[in-house]
Amino acid sequence: QLQLVESGGGLVRPGESLRLSCAASGFSLGYYDIGWFRQAPGKEREGISCVGTSDGDPWYSEAIKGRFTAGRDSAKTTAYLQMSALKPEDTAVYYCAAAVRRCPTFRSYDYWGQGTQVTVSP
Repeated sequence: QLQLVESGGGLVRPGESLRLSCAASGFSLGYYDIGWFRQAPGKEREGISCVGTSDGDPWYSEAIKGRFTAGRDSAKTTAYLQMSALKPEDTAVYYCAAAVRRCPTFRSYDYWGQGTQVTVSP
């Protein structure tokens, strides 16, 4: 069974950091673009980062550019989202997703993680 399993969310204070992981089960992430999404309370889900399969730079939304770093490990089994300088407005459920040749769009991803809650509060 092909699935993505997320981990790493939690409660942090403004300015702190968190690292989200997205582990693939049953397939290699090396063939897939990785999209990172988040959904804040009362808002629509938004795409915030996209990591392609080539060596090019990931795409980041303006809201997170310069603070978050996305990538995948050398074994191509786990993707990550390193989040720094977190703000209260970053509070959301974060999702990873995988699809073939999808970056930089955020439509119709094939596989989704279960989501992990990130809460940034003083």
